[in-house]
Amino acid sequence: MEHVPVLCEEIVNYLKPQSCGKYVDGTLGGGGHARSILSASQPDGMLLGLDVDAYAISKSSDYLEGFGERLTIMKSSYVEMDRCIDKLGWEKVNGIILDLGLSSLQLSQPERGFAFSTSGPLDMRFDLAGKLMAGDIVNSWSQTQIANILYEYGDERQSRRIAKALIDSRPIKDTMQLANIVLECKRGKKTRRHPATKTFQALRIAVNKELANIANVLPKAIDILAPGGRLAVIAFHSLEDRLVKRFFKKESQDCICPPEQISCVCRHEASVLLLNRRPIRPTQFEINNNRRSRSAVLRIVEKL
Repeated sequence: MEHVPVLCEEIVNYLKPQSCGKYVDGTLGGGGHARSILSASQPDGMLLGLDVDAYAISKSSDYLEGFGERLTIMKSSYVEMDRCIDKLGWEKVNGIILDLGLSSLQLSQPERGFAFSTSGPLDMRFDLAGKLMAGDIVNSWSQTQIANILYEYGDERQSRRIAKALIDSRPIKDTMQLANIVLECKRGKKTRRHPATKTFQALRIAVNKELANIANVLPKAIDILAPGGRLAVIAFHSLEDRLVKRFFKKESQDCICPPEQISCVCRHEASVLLLNRRPIRPTQFEINNNRRSRSAVLRIVEKL
C-alpha cells in the first residue's frame, strides 16, 4: 500500500515553510508531509523527522535521501521532541506537524497485527521495542478492564458483550480470530464499517498509550515553537480531536476561570491564536483518491 499524506496541501499552506525555517514532523511515517515541507522551504529550510517505527524510518529515509543535511531523522516518540531539538542545538522551531494514529505503512503489514482483513499476530505496537501487545490485553486482562478500554477508546456500545466473548474464547491467537469473535457478537447490526473496527482501534490506542502521548506532547510543542510558529495536528477520530480541540481552545484564551467566577483569579494568558475555529477536512476529491483521508480533521494554531 503506497503511503499518501493526508491534507498535505493544506499543511503546507498553513505552515508556510520558509527557507530559513526549522520544522518538526513528529509522525514521519512514509515521509510525505516532510517531503512537501522540505520542498517548500528550499534551499535552506531544515526538518527533524521523528518516528518510533523502525520500518517507517527505513522507508522514509530512502524516500527523502535527496534532501541531505537539511533533514535529520531520529527514532523517537514525538513526546520527546523537546529533547530531540536540544540534541540538534535548536532553541525554537517554526512549524510542527503531527499526523496522529495509524499510518498506511503500518496497515499494509499483516505481521504488525493492525489489520482485521488478513491474519496476523496480535501485536499492534508502533514501536516494536514496546512490551505491551494486543495479545496481552485480550488474553490476560480481566473482562472489566477489556470492556472499559473498548468503551472508552473505541466508543464500542457492545463492549461488555465483546469482552465476555473474548474471555470465553481464550486463547485468542491471531487478528482473524479476534475479528471473527467481534463479528459474531455484532452479527445483524448494520454498520458502514467492519464490525471489528472499534475494537481494533481501542486495542491499538491502549497498546501505544496514544491519548496520554497526545496530552503530553501538545504543551511541549507549543513551548518549542518560536513566536509566529505554527502547530498543525491531524486527528482521525473524536477522542484524538477532542483532546486537541480542548487544548487549543484553552491555550487561546486569557482567562479560563469558570463562568460563575466574578473576577479572574487564574492569571492564565493565551499562548496561541486559533487559525481555524472550524476543523479543516479533506475535499471530496482527496477522499476519492485516498480513502484514509475521509475521517481526517486538521486544526492549526499560531504561537503568540
